[in-house]
Amino acid sequence: MQNSEQIWQLVDQRKAEYEGLADRVWGMPELCYAEHRSCAEHTAMLEAEGFRVTKDVAGIPTAVMGEAGEGGPVIAILGEYDALPGLSQEAGVAEKRPLPGDGSGHGCGHNLLGSAAMLAAAAVKDYLAANKLPGRVRYYGCPAEEGGAAKGFMVRDGAFKDVDIALTWHPAAFTAVDDMKSLANTRIDFSFVGRSSHAAAAPHLGRSALDAVELMNVGVNYMREHMPSDARIHYAYLDAGGIAPNVVQATAKVRYLIRARDLPELNRLIARVRKIGEGAALMTETQVTTKVVSAVSNLLMNSPLAEAMHANMMRLGPPEWDDEDRELATKFQATLSEEDITTGWRKYGLKERRNVPLADQIVPLESAFAPMMGSTDVGDVSWAVPLIQARGAVYAIGTPGHSWQLTAQGKTPLAHKGMVHVAKVMAGTAVDALKDPALIARAKADHAERTAATPYVCPIPDDVTPPITMSA
Repeated sequence: MQNSEQIWQLVDQRKAEYEGLADRVWGMPELCYAEHRSCAEHTAMLEAEGFRVTKDVAGIPTAVMGEAGEGGPVIAILGEYDALPGLSQEAGVAEKRPLPGDGSGHGCGHNLLGSAAMLAAAAVKDYLAANKLPGRVRYYGCPAEEGGAAKGFMVRDGAFKDVDIALTWHPAAFTAVDDMKSLANTRIDFSFVGRSSHAAAAPHLGRSALDAVELMNVGVNYMREHMPSDARIHYAYLDAGGIAPNVVQATAKVRYLIRARDLPELNRLIARVRKIGEGAALMTETQVTTKVVSAVSNLLMNSPLAEAMHANMMRLGPPEWDDEDRELATKFQATLSEEDITTGWRKYGLKERRNVPLADQIVPLESAFAPMMGSTDVGDVSWAVPLIQARGAVYAIGTPGHSWQLTAQGKTPLAHKGMVHVAKVMAGTAVDALKDPALIARAKADHAERTAATPYVCPIPDDVTPPITMSA
């Protein structure tokens, strides 16, 4: 039996257990750093599988790591399980129908992400044991990808220091090797303090912190014309100073999310935004203090691992959908705009094909992806060790990320099929690396060459700790 066939069979043998894990996590959506029940589910599965479990990785209560095997190279497979606010939705229903509860939902498919990653790790564990091979496989259960930069804190703490290569994936509409392009970012809170007063009787005695925030926002908006076109800046009010308009607001706080193509450009933008905040404080005679909440690096490609992963995809072929899967996907496409669907194809550099609701092809490795303007803390792991990320088809073409439609599809048979499929891709790539030391050597050489000119420096300041209460 060839390596691919054996590892794929090992994935199939336990897929039902991991489909169940994905569904349980789907049913308990938890936000950034608050994934206590989801982490407990993953921890229990690791223990049941016989992994050697490490809890509270990097001092984060919702981060866990499981290791199996002895000696040899260390292969890391990364999973996630955090949800998003405001995306609650009944499963399998192609109309907006939120469930009772706090409104959270798995609108990015991380319930599938973690389950497929652990399924792949469990299959590799069994492969090592069955073939009496040296080597270790680790599953990293990573919280807080959505804004919390947990992997950055884990990298900074040394959680990946002895890893040889790392693999991960993300839910998508197509099966592809990721182009590994993303934006570095940081989140900074700007807190302004002024002086309250009666807004009518003594307005001259007040110094409005809310005015300072508004002036800062105006200044940043004017700056947008004079920054790189692929940079992004967003903000959200955390404290608007109260609900009484007849009181001059003495405090106000705004959170800025600043993104750029790489860390040097990000640092230049951060300096400019800080100057605008200081200018707003000067104009309003208030004081401003800043606090970095989190930060992530841009993704770094690894060509040898990309080629190995793509070869596994080609050997495996696309997911095998049935008529019921296509019928359900067609219903969800009916809730989308033509622009959504066209964008879904163009994102992967593919020509649009009408009446094709689910991906029936592997995206070519040389395909010209549309630039990804989002960010991920996977970027920091990719700077620390050689890493490649798959895209796994688990929903209808055109489904927007962070949408109720994605939540609705996350607990369906088509999502399960796509999840198991990408688990096979990751497991097959891991086995290729374990069987071929030259692949690991090429991956490390590629990584060293890419980081030679700009060695990795964690973008999170040393005095910043994981914001484990940010969703409280």
